[in-house]
Amino acid sequence: MSIEVFEPEMKRLIDPDSKLVRLASGFQFTEGPAWNGHDHCLYFSDIPADTIFRYTENEGVQVFRKPSHYANGLVFDSQRRLVTCEHKTRRVTRSSATRIEVITDHYQGKRLNSPNDVIVAHDGSILFTDPLYGLREGLGGPGVQDLDFQGVYRVMLNSNEPILLADDFEAPNGLALYPDERCLYVNDTVRRHIRKFEVNEEWKLTGGEVLIEIKGKGEGKPDGMKLDTEGNIYCTGPQGVWVCTPAGGVLGRILLPEKASNLAWGDSHYRTLFITASTSIYKISFLVQGHSH
Repeated sequence: MSIEVFEPEMKRLIDPDSKLVRLASGFQFTEGPAWNGHDHCLYFSDIPADTIFRYTENEGVQVFRKPSHYANGLVFDSQRRLVTCEHKTRRVTRSSATRIEVITDHYQGKRLNSPNDVIVAHDGSILFTDPLYGLREGLGGPGVQDLDFQGVYRVMLNSNEPILLADDFEAPNGLALYPDERCLYVNDTVRRHIRKFEVNEEWKLTGGEVLIEIKGKGEGKPDGMKLDTEGNIYCTGPQGVWVCTPAGGVLGRILLPEKASNLAWGDSHYRTLFITASTSIYKISFLVQGHSH
């Protein structure tokens, strides 16, 4: 059984008989899935393997970039350029067919910790989280922390200087914007919760209260996070992927045999949720359409 239903509303989002499909396995630790709608393929990272892979239904898994500088979070911008969080170099980069450019790697003259997850807003600006995980040996480190906090940042289009949005996290990780971009959700892996911020027109954040506690028995913590077009929240956690309402209610879970790490909506109508989980990548079909950044 792949679906655990806590509330009837869950059945409107996904058929309880929908099957979890393992697409590929044999990796060290998968992360950062990103769907390329133009080429109809999935990109994802294997952090300890220092590799970004590309998956298609016809060709299976192929190496896209190695070394990847221990890449983690991935996303495509509106020009179909791959934006990458690199642990080893402690930078966020953007790649086209001809080159890789550095978007940012410092804040106020100090090196970033290890950019982790990333999204692109409607105005082209880039938001990313910057915990310490990539400073660990085997994940990009060992490295020395220069900043005395772990922040959430925004980089404006055509800029290289990150703007600090929030810094009161123990380990900021997954992040997602509400479809109208008036709310930003950020989870804290160590504190095991999701926080909600209101976003004004100048990108100033207010609020930041805890919206959902992601705690329970079994493997998994808040890590990757995505929304659907209705604003429902999908976050990795104990035993798989938690499905929650914008108000913070927990509707159900997608149960996985491995520890889930991150998520991406994809396929032709963005009703397929791709999931990276430890040694494998999976997919499962939904009735609702996913919101992609």
